[in-house]
Amino acid sequence: MKASEPIIETPWDSRAFGIKTYEITSLSESVLKEIQCLQGHFTVRVDPLSSKRILHDCGFYYCDTLIEPYCTPEKFIAFNDPASYVSRSVVLDDLLAVSHGAFIHGRFHRDFNINRDLADLRYDLWLKDLYNSGDVLGLMYQGEIAGFFGLAANKIVLHAVGGKYRGKGLAKYLWSAACGEMFHSGYGEIRSSVSASNVVVLNVYSSLGFRFRNSLDVYHRFNK
Repeated sequence: MKASEPIIETPWDSRAFGIKTYEITSLSESVLKEIQCLQGHFTVRVDPLSSKRILHDCGFYYCDTLIEPYCTPEKFIAFNDPASYVSRSVVLDDLLAVSHGAFIHGRFHRDFNINRDLADLRYDLWLKDLYNSGDVLGLMYQGEIAGFFGLAANKIVLHAVGGKYRGKGLAKYLWSAACGEMFHSGYGEIRSSVSASNVVVLNVYSSLGFRFRNSLDVYHRFNK
């Protein structure tokens, strides 16, 4: 069965999980009825204050709440460290070493129907796509790759700091360098998306002057 317009396929997720995956862009009773006939994995994002009864009644389960951090040059608070800088001349294997296993707060890692190894693969493949399109900033510390930003114009769509560099207070310096580079490119606003459960990253954003808006609850459903 071909999905109707409010239900779109997400092939970038299908290639990692080996099943059909879909995003529901417009929620209605008719759409929920249609997905009963489709096999695969479904995602829907809804207002946190809306009633979730219809989702629970249709077999959806909660996975995450996403928040959008945003900042302008006027609000940005930079933390400078000469040892922290950015580079686009980074090796993919070094980036993958940072990425693999770093996204434990991701909605697919929290989904009990998804194998965690496949969830890791999903992020690794996403990083490869960003790298091949030239949309990765390497976060460097003392000449070594310490993390990365994956970008889509002014949005930070993927970011991580390597295990060796976590818990040392370096993120604010690494992210300052990357955000400074983005503002220097001419963007009047930087935005991102982060799980509400990822308190460490939320604190980093806050320390840099970011504000928060547009929270969304993410629900999944899996049809075998």
